[in-house]
Amino acid sequence: MSDSMIQTRNLTIGYRLRQREFIARRKPSHPVSKVVAGSIDLDLVPGELVCLLGPNGSGKSTLMRTLAGVQQPLSGSLLLKGRDMAGLHPKETAKLLSLVLTDRVMTGNMSVYALVALGRYPYTGWMGKLSAEDEEVVRRAIETTGTKDFAHRHIGELSDGERQKVMIARAIAQDTPVILLDEPTAHLDLPNRLEIISLLKRLAREEGKAVVLSTHELDLALQASDRIWLMKHSNDRTSSIVASIPESLVLEGHLEKAFSRNGFEFDQHSGSFRFRHEGSSQVGLLGDGVTAYWTRRALERAGCRVVQGASNIRHVEISGDESRDMQWRFFPGENGEPVVTESLDELLRAVVRSSKEEEVS
Repeated sequence: MSDSMIQTRNLTIGYRLRQREFIARRKPSHPVSKVVAGSIDLDLVPGELVCLLGPNGSGKSTLMRTLAGVQQPLSGSLLLKGRDMAGLHPKETAKLLSLVLTDRVMTGNMSVYALVALGRYPYTGWMGKLSAEDEEVVRRAIETTGTKDFAHRHIGELSDGERQKVMIARAIAQDTPVILLDEPTAHLDLPNRLEIISLLKRLAREEGKAVVLSTHELDLALQASDRIWLMKHSNDRTSSIVASIPESLVLEGHLEKAFSRNGFEFDQHSGSFRFRHEGSSQVGLLGDGVTAYWTRRALERAGCRVVQGASNIRHVEISGDESRDMQWRFFPGENGEPVVTESLDELLRAVVRSSKEEEVS
């Protein structure tokens, strides 16, 4: 028997037409549903953090809503802990799966503690009274997410980052083996994004949760996720999904193909996209380490094509310790005097000036 918490086989996701649209399209040539993605075979196992990536319009939100049971699949199999999700009572689903959305929750004057406590609703009686055990679960969820310091403040008083942590605390209090999050790092600054991803990583590794989050944060996904579900546009205007570990998706070129755009290129060494510099001016670079990396970045940004290790053309030599006494020597060619500087900014000015003189001549 599979240990998958969520398993899909030949799943097709999309939208069924509303009655009025269906009547208008009854002709055989008109479909009665809009397919977003098909032939989806996925397995979500305990202890894994999975990042769902894909270009805008590829169907990430549709897939998340389908996996959460909010939206019905068009066809195929969708199992939650080995059971057909369509046959589960909502309360059963709520004990197995929690969902965190990016939509701002209208909570009035509700406190942080009260909102987190709502995560216990699948377990409370019809009066919704919390037991001592429920209150302990809520307390642990608040401590785990670092929201204890503002647990008695109103939700409306919180920053976006604080509010997002509270919504994750509510999901933790729900105590489900599966947590789905739709773009939990959207609209957050870098420190808050890192904190949220780190928290989700701990939930997967230390508590054995199966966590799926959709995101546009490619660099964070490559660093933190155990597996990536990559949605790609297909030729028939639908999407397909490739699921693998991050490193395989990079080495096999899937990420580059999925996000390719004119003017950009995917750097397999750094795992990030960068501007495609079409500079015609060649500059050699002699040096290694962190300083050489950022020197190369600066030269490429200035429109140069950098040739590593070349000293028979205009070139830059780097010397000194990485942490101090750095020095750059720029040799502009046969007719120019070498430039020696301890500032990368000054080096760049000298290279740009030399390039312009070369163009004029």
